[in-house]
Amino acid sequence: MGIVGLLETQQMEIEEFRRLLLSCAGVRKRKEEEEEQFGDQPQRAVTGDGNDAVTGEKLVCVTSGVSFLGLAIVSRLLIRGFSVRLMVTNEEDRERLREMELSGEMRGANNNNISAAMANLNDVQSLSEAFDGCRGVFHTAAFVDPAGLSGYSKSMADIEVKASENVMEACARTSSVRSCVLTSSLLACIWQDKSRGDLSSLVNHACWSDESVCIEKKLWCALGKLRAEKAAWRIAEQNGFKLVTICPGLITGPEFLHRNPTATVAYLKGGKEMYADGLLATVDVNRLGDAHVSLFEAMNTEAFGRYICFDRVIRREDEVENLAGETGMQTNMILGNASGNVSFRFELTNVKLTGLMSRTVRCSIEG
Repeated sequence: MGIVGLLETQQMEIEEFRRLLLSCAGVRKRKEEEEEQFGDQPQRAVTGDGNDAVTGEKLVCVTSGVSFLGLAIVSRLLIRGFSVRLMVTNEEDRERLREMELSGEMRGANNNNISAAMANLNDVQSLSEAFDGCRGVFHTAAFVDPAGLSGYSKSMADIEVKASENVMEACARTSSVRSCVLTSSLLACIWQDKSRGDLSSLVNHACWSDESVCIEKKLWCALGKLRAEKAAWRIAEQNGFKLVTICPGLITGPEFLHRNPTATVAYLKGGKEMYADGLLATVDVNRLGDAHVSLFEAMNTEAFGRYICFDRVIRREDEVENLAGETGMQTNMILGNASGNVSFRFELTNVKLTGLMSRTVRCSIEG
């Protein structure tokens, strides 16, 4: 098919998903009506046909389902035959659903495989009610602070950790939920103490960032992702709950600057050092969506632990220029003083994930 054809197909799938999503966009109005009738008590998810039992083993929940990454994951889930419950947590997400409803794109779309639910990330009971009936959860919710200079202030790290703890507690207490895929970040793997004599040049899924390094360099986004992922693993192990985490590079894709601006800025704090070390990597949002679903599908067989996900490591000046253009940043904000032939100290590898995904594709073709 070729790269161009593949991208066009993926974009068509995303647009088709947007039209399908419109069928549940009325959740905002129905939710408000429920609140008027029952007050502010947490409500069960609003479904397309009011019968989750029909979806059975194929119903999953995606937190922050209308985000840049959330939309890609939901799209891939629907394509693979899953029923999806979108979880929205704030007025901005609710308004986005409303805008889609009023945009004129609805065109009579009707799909009973997608639903929506409101929940509060600070309330475990609210989350548990949103997850009820779902086989699995994709926790993609990310936190950004537009008022912060980097899009992610120090206080956001604590908020992200608490949300991760609440989601995992809710998963553990909800009888229908068997497993969770949590979106962490490559930032949780790459920031290490370079003065250590035993530091390996290979950075893989077994590597963890050093908290003291993140604090010293004021890399609050890296700190938040690191602590949130560790909290998730602690709770999963305490409860004997199935968890896999995926650590993606900078998420890119169609119009990612406009659809994911604060997260992009937050990720690139420390970009000069990442580039100089050979650790500045990106991943297309659609490939990342595929990776999430592939991991979830393989959790009963071979998927376990952490997975690094990227499809490109930025190693040349022209690649820096392209990325700077895509993000609206000045080239020197990423390139720094590095120029010409750079001797990169580290090497990223995602062989664990690529191996699993290649086996998944091969099994699908053979099946």
